[in-house]
Amino acid sequence: MLKRLPILLLFLVFISCKEESGEKVLYLAHTLPQTHPVHKGILKFQEVLAKKSGNTLKIKVFPDGQLGSEREVLELLQIGSVAITKVSAATLSNFVPEYHVLGIPYLFKNKQHQFDVLEGPVGKSILEKGSKFWLRGLCYYDAGSRSFYTSSKAIRTPDDLKGLKIRVMNNQMAINMVNAMGGSATPMAYGELYTAIQQGVVDGAENNPPSFVSSNHYEVSKYYTIDEHSAVPDVLLISTKYWEKLSEQERQWVE
Repeated sequence: MLKRLPILLLFLVFISCKEESGEKVLYLAHTLPQTHPVHKGILKFQEVLAKKSGNTLKIKVFPDGQLGSEREVLELLQIGSVAITKVSAATLSNFVPEYHVLGIPYLFKNKQHQFDVLEGPVGKSILEKGSKFWLRGLCYYDAGSRSFYTSSKAIRTPDDLKGLKIRVMNNQMAINMVNAMGGSATPMAYGELYTAIQQGVVDGAENNPPSFVSSNHYEVSKYYTIDEHSAVPDVLLISTKYWEKLSEQERQWVE
């Protein structure tokens, strides 16, 4: 975090300049590459918000982990240094416990069942739980289904995971799942994973196909087994410190 302090100081100065000019700009940070489908969804959000507000309320996007890891950006939201972020519900569950349930393996029967839950009373209730932690949920993004991939062999049964170090998000549900199947769960930042597989620090990981491709992990992992063990969604969040500064009309535009 220390190496990012000069960047953050400049960033905070820039925010204050924007406020003085009378133009409201919400800074949105996430860790995905610009080729990822979710990033393209965020750009659509940026476009529609500018249009609805007549360019009086804008989004400035910082992709590729420019402002830190998912955990670091969530902490920036909590202190009000960044307005919006997109994170995995798995990472978010370390801040808001109710999100843990979305990481249970094989939780949903199919994609329609998942959408019915996330867009219904249960999903909306979970989004609201984060407000007491200064993290107000706005909506979910479909993050696909997660499957295993490795550099050495296909994972066809749980026994195939024995002896393998598998990168997981820093989430207890994911850690317990891999360990229960016989693997060795290894929490690690997403940005470090390519090199870790390449150098043999870990044997593989688990993620959805878009992330597997957009991160170029296929270059170092030749085996991708479609077992779809979990369908953890992404969540778009706004800092309550920013939400409270918006007018009722501006909140409607954002939502």
